[in-house]
Amino acid sequence: MSPTAPGRGGHLVVPVLAVCMVVLLATGWLLSGHLVAGVPPLAVAAGRTAAAFGVIVLIAALTPRGRTGVRTAAARPRTVAVLAFLGFFAYYTGTLLGTRYVGASRVGLIVSLLPCVTFVIGYFAFREPSSRRKVAGTVLAGAGTVGFLLADGTAGGGGGGTGGGTLLTGGTLAFGGTLAYALYGYVYRQRMSDVPALAALPAVTGAATLMLGLTAVVFVPLGAISAADWGGVAVLGAVLTAPVFLISHELILRKGPLFTSALGLAVPFLVRLGEWALGSARAPGPLPVLLIAASAAGVWLTVGAPRRLPATETAESAALLGSTEFPESTGLQQSAERSAACGRPDRPSSAPAEALPPRNHL
Repeated sequence: MSPTAPGRGGHLVVPVLAVCMVVLLATGWLLSGHLVAGVPPLAVAAGRTAAAFGVIVLIAALTPRGRTGVRTAAARPRTVAVLAFLGFFAYYTGTLLGTRYVGASRVGLIVSLLPCVTFVIGYFAFREPSSRRKVAGTVLAGAGTVGFLLADGTAGGGGGGTGGGTLLTGGTLAFGGTLAYALYGYVYRQRMSDVPALAALPAVTGAATLMLGLTAVVFVPLGAISAADWGGVAVLGAVLTAPVFLISHELILRKGPLFTSALGLAVPFLVRLGEWALGSARAPGPLPVLLIAASAAGVWLTVGAPRRLPATETAESAALLGSTEFPESTGLQQSAERSAACGRPDRPSSAPAEALPPRNHL
């Protein structure tokens, strides 16, 4: 996939890429839910990040621009450390711990609120513009998500997933991780937006691997984890996480951020159906499905509200892919938008904001 020629490859390229991205994201959530049921979430977070780091470093090393950008990013250790903590350590720890308590479908739906969370932070902390449509969308998305957490008592969860205390703990952890990722977007925009996404990610994921790895060594009995479980963690990072970077980048170039964001709205549905198909949850009833649809509609109202593009980038666009669960694609989005602005006539003018670098499941 070459970002230099987004229009090349025929009419089937976009549908194939779109299906691949949605399948990878949904499968990643399901595998995460399976792994954290028997493996300490901190170990899953550390192994997943390390595997993704290896793939990203390899990709960056193949291009001269990538190698130059890696050196630029590495020269900003404080920024790299903050980004690694927010976008990987806090995000993965919170969401994977939350998944162990309340299941992948519930946490996936909470993570899909990332555009709404970013909008709220931008409005109150940075005085970014608002609209009635965005407010209504955020309220609808939040109500739908809370309703789903309460109504879908059969969703999979390592901790049972039905008690009020369990729901509160898991939901709080997942929302905390989502909040951390929203802050990651703002920090990236302010301090790393001049570095190509694939060049910044090696430094950030490398620092995150170090943070998570050291923490796991201290607090997790790593010797008790089987080789099969480590293999699953490696697949989660290298096969289901890292490829989303490239696919989302290409889709943004070809179709724009709103189209790519819309794809992520299908993921919570697929995750819930996947839990049913795998036997970890009963079939969802009409009410849970309706509540997921209401949350997705609210997120779409929030990210799709038309308004005039600002002269400077805002972090809101970093959240456009938040519903995909993988925060790592954030950086790719801004890089792609810059390329698109130079020669892509099909770039949607209704995008909530100039795509911010990283952004960002996944």
